[in-house]
This record gives sequence, structure tokens and C-alpha cells, in this order.
Amino acid sequence: MSRRCALLAWALLALLGLGAAQDCGPIVSRREWRALASKCSRRLRQPVRYVVVSHTAGSVCDTPASCLRQAQNVQHYHVRTLGWCDVGYNFLIGEDGLVYEGRGWNTIGAHSGPTWNPIAIGISFMGNYMDRAPPARALRAAQNLLACGAARGYLTPNYEVKGHRDVQQTLSPGDQLYDIIQQWPHYRSV
Repeated sequence: MSRRCALLAWALLALLGLGAAQDCGPIVSRREWRALASKCSRRLRQPVRYVVVSHTAGSVCDTPASCLRQAQNVQHYHVRTLGWCDVGYNFLIGEDGLVYEGRGWNTIGAHSGPTWNPIAIGISFMGNYMDRAPPARALRAAQNLLACGAARGYLTPNYEVKGHRDVQQTLSPGDQLYDIIQQWPHYRSV
């Protein structure tokens, strides 16, 4: 199956809500979004107890093609401008309802500072959610990812979701997204 067909199939599954939690739903691999090779080597100790939710505060993407480009843009900024070993997030969430693999479940991210990076998975919604909420399909994709992580042992069964602003001085994940994640069952303030 061509890359374009695979992305369209994943998007259709996400729109229909058919991604089962245990199989993680549709995740666009690094190879599929043509990520630069990672130079990161520090591993997360699993299962991980914390998940930090942020937003990129950048451009919104709502199709597989635009989200692929946005994931590349975020990685290029982190690697080429900031000098990091890879994109800072473990996963990125697109408004297309797909999850984009960043550093993945096993590698320490660069998303929430030196205290939280080694003990948390960082997921970032691509876009700015100060004044608008992500669409339901993006929220479902994130929740399916977390359920999958717990089912597969990457996250503890009692994992805690935190907003980026709960662990650092920032407006991330934006007012609208922050209001939403506070209603998620695993959300806990610090």
C-alpha cells in the first residue's frame, strides 16, 4: 500500500472512531511522515506514571498531508534551530485525528523540562488552542493513545495526565484544551 493510501486509510479509521485502544489506533510512524533520523539515546523507564499534554502553538493541520508537513516543521525547528537530538515530543496529535510518532514510548522527550522529561510521556496537539478547542477526532486519538499505552504497559494503570502549564510556566496547552483535559479521568493537578 502506498504511503498516501495508508495515510488516507488511517484518517478514515480515525474519523469513524474504529481505532481500538489495545492496538493504539492509527499511528503515523516516523518513516511514514519522513522524520529525520533521531540522535536521541536516553531511554524512559517504564511503565511511565505521567503524561504531559501541550500544544505546539503553531499552525493547525487537518489533513494527513498538512499534518505530515507540520510534524516535519516541528521536528526541523527542534533539531535545526534548537539543536535537540529529535522532535521534543513523544507523540504529536493532528486535527486529522491521527497520532504522529515522535520519540515514541521508549525515549525521553524534551517537552517539559529536566524534572518532568525523564518521568513523563509528552504529547502535543499540533495547533494553538488558546481560543478554540481541537476537534473531537483529535481528542479521541489522544485518549485512544493513552488507553493503548496503559493496556500495553508503557503507562501505569493509574497514570496521571497533566497540562503543560501544571509543570512549567507556560500558557500551553492553551486555555481551551486545558479546560478539556481537566475533565479526563486521569487528569490530576500537581
